[in-house]
Amino acid sequence: MCGRTSCHLPKEVLARACAYRDRQGHQRLPEWRDPDRYCPSYNKSPRSSSPVLLSRLHLEKDADPSERIIATMRWGLVPFWFREEDPAKLQINTSNCRSDTIMEKRSFKVPLVKGRRCVVLADGFYEWQRRQASNHRQPYFIYFPQIGTEQSEQVGAVSSPEDWEKVWDNWRPLTMAGIFDCWEPPAGGDCLYSYSIITVDSCRVMSDIHNRMPAILDGEEAVSKWLDFGEVSAQEALKLIGPTENIAFHPVSSVVNSSWNNTPECLFPLHLLAGKELKVSASSQKMLQWLATKSPKKEEPKTPQKAESDAPQWSSQFLQKSPVTPKRGSASLLERWLKRGQEEEPVAKRPMFNSSLLPISSLFSDCKLLLFML
Repeated sequence: MCGRTSCHLPKEVLARACAYRDRQGHQRLPEWRDPDRYCPSYNKSPRSSSPVLLSRLHLEKDADPSERIIATMRWGLVPFWFREEDPAKLQINTSNCRSDTIMEKRSFKVPLVKGRRCVVLADGFYEWQRRQASNHRQPYFIYFPQIGTEQSEQVGAVSSPEDWEKVWDNWRPLTMAGIFDCWEPPAGGDCLYSYSIITVDSCRVMSDIHNRMPAILDGEEAVSKWLDFGEVSAQEALKLIGPTENIAFHPVSSVVNSSWNNTPECLFPLHLLAGKELKVSASSQKMLQWLATKSPKKEEPKTPQKAESDAPQWSSQFLQKSPVTPKRGSASLLERWLKRGQEEEPVAKRPMFNSSLLPISSLFSDCKLLLFML
């Protein structure tokens, strides 16, 4: 699945990154439609607006279908048949649509058959890996390997925040297959354009993180065919999508867990944040302060840190395996208490219990200790 993305590049940089060739072979940049509606963000969630690529023919009659525009659309497809006044009242989740059932659901089948195909643009997307025997989930940032960076397939292995900022100079955006629809409010008004990201089974390198991933269009040819709804039918277009192994990823901070946090730390490689104070939203800061004052602090077991090697860190090495720790309860405390009593120096023969031989305060102390252990 895909429930969180990042798209923080300025609109001019994003347009240059989406350069293409038209049918005459001329190098062109896609034209922005309503560029003021674009809001760059490190942490986009469903119901927010994101940039998408689509054929100019969708918005202008008699236009060259090979010409492209970038438009801002709502994430979470609102189907044309929806009759409520507020799109937020839609009771179904349409932020993703599965490729294997897309032709079975009316909300997705109708836009696909009408040729309403788009390419969702992003720096990358986030996914959470559920740790074994734990409720903790480790977030990852997933993106295209970057050609312009040394050891490009491992952007997550950069050694400093300054080097990390340089990788955005020639960033290749992630291009995800999507469908869109146009919803008209029942009482009249402007049409709302919204989209859904198509998902497929995860590729091999990502299967340890999640079992689903976006349908990524890898390369200009795949993007061009997906957008060309006039020449490429829906059935042929569906053959273009599938799992791709051409991805890279690295673990990131839990700051990204809250969609209110919109800072570069959301996608920073985790090792670059060591010892760095994280910036969180005001609401998250209040929660952290409450936890610090109201909840007891628990000491975490110290584990020896391994020395860092000079070998490059590949994406697969970022996957974390969580060890299963044994639970500590009253039974183990009682066993230690009984064992301590057995290790005491034996007495030849102990007399039967006599309360007169033992101070009353000592009796209460032993009783309280035994009850605490139980």
